[in-house]
Amino acid sequence: MTISGEYFRGIVKDNPIFSLVLGLCPVLAVTTSVENAIGMAGAALFVLLGSNVIVSALRKQIPPITRIPMFIIIICTFVTMIDMLMEAYTPPLYKSLGIFIPLIVVNCIIIGRAEAYASKNTVKFSIIDALGIGTGFLLVLVLIGAIRELLGTGAIVPFGFKLISIPITPSTFMILPGGAFMTIGVLMAMVNYNRIRKARKGGQ
Repeated sequence: MTISGEYFRGIVKDNPIFSLVLGLCPVLAVTTSVENAIGMAGAALFVLLGSNVIVSALRKQIPPITRIPMFIIIICTFVTMIDMLMEAYTPPLYKSLGIFIPLIVVNCIIIGRAEAYASKNTVKFSIIDALGIGTGFLLVLVLIGAIRELLGTGAIVPFGFKLISIPITPSTFMILPGGAFMTIGVLMAMVNYNRIRKARKGGQ
């Protein structure tokens, strides 16, 4: 187990969206723009990193029978912190993400990594795991947000800076829930097709 191997495992092999298929609710709900995607992924990474560190540091002191309630209390602490920080320093983004910031408490990615990884590994590797999984989550959210924002509005404008615009008639469908389902469905199909193709090629 190497640091780089653990980091890239979280981005590719154990990508929380395309491989583990976890945390889909915020992915579908908040990826109407790149700005929202970055904000949601940043908040999730903060909570994931903090909870992984504390769970790993206390893994030998937490009794197995009470581990899940303890994990939830730890996660709640970091969710409350990021909720208050975003409300104080990024009010427009906080308002845009709405209820999905407090709902990080029940995000399957966070509790899943605490149970499956941080409670069984050292603090150092738990930090790397959080960074890898958080980066994988960020990349997928930004990709979906970019597609939906570009096709839904004709431009990508995160934090007031126009990155790209295309001369199309914007499709409102892309910034509605149906557009989210279609985008993630197409991307998952492409990823799975590529994996099957590589597996068949490797088996020959």
